[in-house]
Amino acid sequence: MAFKTDIEIAREAKKKPIMEIGAKLGIPSEHLLPYGHDKAKVSQEFIKGLAGKKDGKLILVTAINPTPAGEGKTTTTVGLGDGLNRIGKKAVICIREASLGPNFGMKGGAAGGGYAQVVPMEEMNLHFTGDFHAITSAHNLLSAMIDNHIYWGNELDIDERRVMWRRVMDMNDRALRDIVVSLGGVSNGFPRQTGFDITVASEVMAILCLSNDLDDLQKRLGDIVVAYTRAKKPIYARDIKADGAMTVLLKDAMQPNLVQTLENNPAFVHGGPFANIAHGCNSVIATKTALKLGEYVVTEAGFGADLGAEKFFDIKCRKAGLKPAAAVIVATVRAMKMNGGVAKADLGTENVDAVKKGCPNLGRHIANVKSFGVPVVVAINHFYSDTDAEIAAVKAFVAEQGAEAILCKHWANGSAGIEDLAHKVVQLAESGASNFAPLYPDDMPLFQKIETIAKRIYHADEVIADKSIRDQLKGWEAAGYGHLPICVAKTQYSFTTDPTVRGAPTGHTVPVREVRLSAGAGFIVVICGEIMTMPGLPKVPSAEVIRLNDQGHVEGLF
Repeated sequence: MAFKTDIEIAREAKKKPIMEIGAKLGIPSEHLLPYGHDKAKVSQEFIKGLAGKKDGKLILVTAINPTPAGEGKTTTTVGLGDGLNRIGKKAVICIREASLGPNFGMKGGAAGGGYAQVVPMEEMNLHFTGDFHAITSAHNLLSAMIDNHIYWGNELDIDERRVMWRRVMDMNDRALRDIVVSLGGVSNGFPRQTGFDITVASEVMAILCLSNDLDDLQKRLGDIVVAYTRAKKPIYARDIKADGAMTVLLKDAMQPNLVQTLENNPAFVHGGPFANIAHGCNSVIATKTALKLGEYVVTEAGFGADLGAEKFFDIKCRKAGLKPAAAVIVATVRAMKMNGGVAKADLGTENVDAVKKGCPNLGRHIANVKSFGVPVVVAINHFYSDTDAEIAAVKAFVAEQGAEAILCKHWANGSAGIEDLAHKVVQLAESGASNFAPLYPDDMPLFQKIETIAKRIYHADEVIADKSIRDQLKGWEAAGYGHLPICVAKTQYSFTTDPTVRGAPTGHTVPVREVRLSAGAGFIVVICGEIMTMPGLPKVPSAEVIRLNDQGHVEGLF
């Protein structure tokens, strides 16, 4: 069976001028800063004027643990936004921007798929409005200013062995994970070991996505701990006098980007922290703006609910004062079969027993999301190879968990294929059943917060960490950072720290390898297992097939 590719479908889109899309939301044209005809930034002045307006209802789309079979979380987010508009609700979509590294690696883009996409697809998956380049530049300006301060006499007495601030770039490049800088003699500075992270792992990215406005942005940038003195006193970005210039570089990037779906419904695409090594949500300013402009806001959190939804609830909602009205967990029959032990090559063959065997992974996510007090519905993202018996098995399992699973065909049919889910989401949101609360209180000790996430969300038996890590956490508590939430960096493929362990394992151990203080973003990063903050390219990267065709169009993006 031949299908059009996502990029072919996107290229056929009947886009409306972005001013028309803004008008749907009541944004005057003078407050839209256009980037071409099909994308624009919304002015800070307009956003400030929305403060007194009532908020719409916030709907989170999350998923099971990702598998090579594919789940379609962004596709479902876009489809549901279109579906809500189709049934007469004023709905706005909020998703993240795509990182170039995964686009040219193996993960692909972040604009949805099939007939549930946000456009312009090519620009969104490439340079878009330049936000990521601005974040990269602001981050590396701070890096340059730290080394420059040391070179010109080191007035702050920075211990060169304790410079915590690395550099970033928006590309997968394993060769840059650990490097030595300032080689080549006296004029190049003092040699030291450092490295690169990917831009989406930058604290500057997290800060931009959690800041309420430009003043808040500059304060948070100034709060970044970049190094320590020989007396182990923290050095902040404001001590380096970098926060003002960094804010200038981020001035435009701070403004949310407005685009449209294939069905000409509004979508904010802004910010893009990874969900396995950062907090995995689009910007607070985009979400809050959308809530003032729409009756419903559909947003997503990266990867499975064990990472994305937990961080959405415990970091973003906690810090921004957001209260989700309902959550959608995306699953596929194919992924259930894969969790049940079926190889990817055999997913096209009916196997109801494997579906049943794989469903506990979905069940764990349902229970976890419910534990936050948020009502849940399951979206079965339909594939043409799914059989009636397999779909029935998933529906029966979800019913046993006290929830409902709804078959969704938005990939093939757009909003017409997801009306049932849209009606169910409205029912849940209007019922007032949400009694949202974060997983742990602010005043819980940091290590206990890590244990709470590991035991209640991952169903681990214990967390193990060296004495040096525990002492570091206690030191941060003594320094006034004990109230911060935890951002766990671990594999997205499993509830454990081993990416090969599927299903719903229990009794495992979570090893903490490293902890990092993100004082500006306002969380503690806890790195577990073999997770990398600078990914590498696969043996055959997507970049090998991305090209311009004879008509000058991009091919190979997905």
